[in-house]
Amino acid sequence: MPEDGSSPEQGEKPCCNLSKKAKIGLGIFLGIFLCVLVVVTVIPLVLKWRQAPKHKEWNGPGTTPHLPEIVLGRCYTYTRVLRPELRYMDCQEILKAFTSAFLSKDPCTSAEQDYRWLLTLTNQTLPCSTSVFWSKSSELAHQYTSVQRAMFTLEDTLVGYMADGLKWCGDESSSEMNHQSCPHWRKDCISNPMSVFWDMVSKRFAESACGMVQVVLNGSISNTFDKNSTFGRVEIHNLHSEKVLMLQAWVMHDIGGVHSHSCSSPAINDLKLILSKRSIRFTCQDDYRPIKFLQCVTHSESPSCSSVI
Repeated sequence: MPEDGSSPEQGEKPCCNLSKKAKIGLGIFLGIFLCVLVVVTVIPLVLKWRQAPKHKEWNGPGTTPHLPEIVLGRCYTYTRVLRPELRYMDCQEILKAFTSAFLSKDPCTSAEQDYRWLLTLTNQTLPCSTSVFWSKSSELAHQYTSVQRAMFTLEDTLVGYMADGLKWCGDESSSEMNHQSCPHWRKDCISNPMSVFWDMVSKRFAESACGMVQVVLNGSISNTFDKNSTFGRVEIHNLHSEKVLMLQAWVMHDIGGVHSHSCSSPAINDLKLILSKRSIRFTCQDDYRPIKFLQCVTHSESPSCSSVI
């Protein structure tokens, strides 16, 4: 407005009186600017919020990728294909019981009670005289039971089949699995989800054994019978003398390898003594012939196989 207070001269337009076309263009520009501003500021915040929490670092390998899918698939394979008499079992509920045992929990304070629901859901009765234990001889024992389908190692039961070879753990600060690392049983803590699980299912496997049971031992290593192994520490001490009539040990030797121990070795006598105190009879056989056959399938040219084949 002029200093004298008079109005603008007639016909003079204000400086900011924009045309309709200009206003539309300005509105579009401001709209685009606001959208860009939202993208630049809001989306990074959302991504940061959704980013997986950082788990504590351990000395063992992390959870197996796609663990839930693997466990669920193995459950269906076992109960629908391998052992269809167990088709009534609810694999979705079994998976839920398995993951709830370790998710959102401190992986160094795992306890047996965490897996009780899982063990209840996967309870499986095996016929007597069909249980096969093993120590330092996993591959050979499983080759035997893959041929003798009526025999069972722990890994031939549902719960063992589902978890065999897998890794898993969670974190108390997250509901997600830790895929980066899990506690190492020696370097970090013994009460980790995997160690507690295998000790518990091994204990149940031994407690349910009946009749004559077998154990496959490795006679080509120094500690053929290891008191600190799962068999020597857990399973042998949970065999019930009122159900188990006898334990038969099969001491196997590598084809062309050394014979560190045999049925007459002091280490095997230690095993016999433990069983004697538990009122369980014991017998032992070196290089059990049916398993020796399996070894010789891939070593047919070995001199030690000439008398077998």
